[in-house]
Formats: sequence, C-alpha cells, structure tokens
Amino acid sequence: MKKLILLFLFINVNLVAYNQVIKGTIFDNKTKNIIYSASVYFNGTSVGVLSDENGNFRLDISKYRSMPLTISAIGYYSVTLTDFSTNKPNLVYMNPKLFELNEVVVNAKSQAWKRRENLTIFRNEFLGTTGNAMNCEITNENDIRFKYSSDNDTLKAFATKPILVDNKALGYKITYYLDKFEYDKQSKSFLFKGNIIFQEDATTKGTKKIFFEKKRNYAYLGSRMHFFRALWMDDLNSAGFTVRNSANETISYKKIVFQKDSRTKYLKCPGGLGISYYTKQPTSFIIFLKESVFFDPNGYFEPDGITWEGEMARQRIADLVPYEYSINE
Repeated sequence: MKKLILLFLFINVNLVAYNQVIKGTIFDNKTKNIIYSASVYFNGTSVGVLSDENGNFRLDISKYRSMPLTISAIGYYSVTLTDFSTNKPNLVYMNPKLFELNEVVVNAKSQAWKRRENLTIFRNEFLGTTGNAMNCEITNENDIRFKYSSDNDTLKAFATKPILVDNKALGYKITYYLDKFEYDKQSKSFLFKGNIIFQEDATTKGTKKIFFEKKRNYAYLGSRMHFFRALWMDDLNSAGFTVRNSANETISYKKIVFQKDSRTKYLKCPGGLGISYYTKQPTSFIIFLKESVFFDPNGYFEPDGITWEGEMARQRIADLVPYEYSINE
C-alpha cells in the first residue's frame, strides 16, 4: 500500500513538472514556412530559448506562469501569447515587417548630419538621459533607420535587426526587438514598443561585481518594478511608497487592488494615481488606459494598460533590471 502511494505521488509530481513546460512551432504567417532561431522568452527577463531548425521550441515556464510569452525574430513583428497551452503544442504565426523595410530603403540615403541628429534623439528617448544612460552603448546603430515626415513633424525609427545594448553601468547585455518608435518634434512626445532580453556576464567578480550590485540596487529602488512588487505584498509604506488619488488624498491598498484569487491581482483607480517615493508630494503618475491593469509578484504589469508621467517615466532601457532581479540588502 505504501509503495502504491509513493508511486502515485511520483506520477503526480512528474505530471505537474511536465505541465510547467510549453512546446510549439513557429511559422511565417504569409508563406507558412517554419522560422528557425526565433527567440522565445519572457519579456524583461533572461529566460528564453531559440526555435530549432524545424521551428520547434520547448521552454520551462514554472517561474513566470502569470506573464505572457513573447516570440521575436529578425524581420518579423513580435508575437505575445497570453493564452497558451501546456497540454498540447502551440502553433505560432509571425507577420513580416515588409512595409517598414520598404520605408527603410527609401530613406537609406539621408544626409549624414541628419542621421546624427536623429540618432541623438533616438538614444535620448530609447536609453534615457540618466547617468546610467550615459554609460550605455548601442553597438549596432547601423541597423537603425529613420523616416522623417515634415508634414506631421514625426520621426519614425526602424531596426532591421534586434537592437544590441551594452549597459556598462548595470552590467547587462541587452537585446531589444523594436516594433515601433515615433517621436513628435513639436510636442516632444514619443512612443516606442518592443521586447527586451537581458544577459548577465556570469564571470563578473570582485570589485566590478560589487559595483554592478550597488548600481542595480539604486536603479531598482523607487522603480516601477519596485512599486508593483511592494503593491503585491501590501507593503507600500515600509517600502517607502505613498499613493494618492486625483484629489491628492492618500489611498489604501484595499481601495485600489482587486483580487480574483491568490495569484491574480488588478490595479484600478478612476482618475489615475500619484506615487511618492520618500517624498511628501507625488513625483510619478499613473494614467490608466484600461479600467483595470493586471500585475504579478515579479513586478510585471500590463504595459498597454498604463502610461506614466514624472520620475518613473524617465526610467528607460538604461535603468531597467530583469524581472528575476532580487535586491541585495
């Protein structure tokens, strides 16, 4: 009887482990050909795999079950899977970036001085203007192309390959699949969308490792990730955050967080929120684009459900740490 119980437990443990793995095949949506060497990963982490020569992939998702899965490949729009199965293979179809590539060819002969100006704008909006940004280098700037329309005063950027960033301030190599970049020169408003993969040099040791740890801690404290992790734990006060509504009234966790179950939480507040981090007045602001926004204990939140203003809006690619990051006290 004891052996039967142990066998039953062994089978169940293995079934649970098996169900933490997602498998699938990636295709070109137009030609139906397989796509190999596509990146399959959790956006904002270093967790991912490449599809093989048959377009197949297999990935353990146990640590990030609540996050969507991202698939990116050179020359294609990234695909985000929010409803995927671990019980059967997933078929993923990717759309090529044909229209953008045509525009790139048209504008490839732009004058050198104009390109330098556009690159400066791109670096400032993409990497940011913080101290960390000053220590970042885009190592393949030649893969970035620009289209500028004087009629609407909008600068658009396209990347024929993933943008590669060497963040010498935080010690990360970053691969960024850019789907969209637009900058309005008159209003100085911008929009960029894409997906990011981190890579850390595991061989970094000694004083250099200590230096990176301190810089990462500083970048994390008061960040959007820090805020949502503290919010998940209902630990805003001890973490140094104060949240106010549009009437500048301090608002409690119970009034803005709605929970469906132990693993599903949503942030909601009509009129938006002001966030203070060890200050008396809000320095960051959340504007809701959706009625409620999903977030998880890793600090992940639905990016399309929120826009940011103020201090947290200044945090761009150069100030990000991956979702597996944990602070060193």
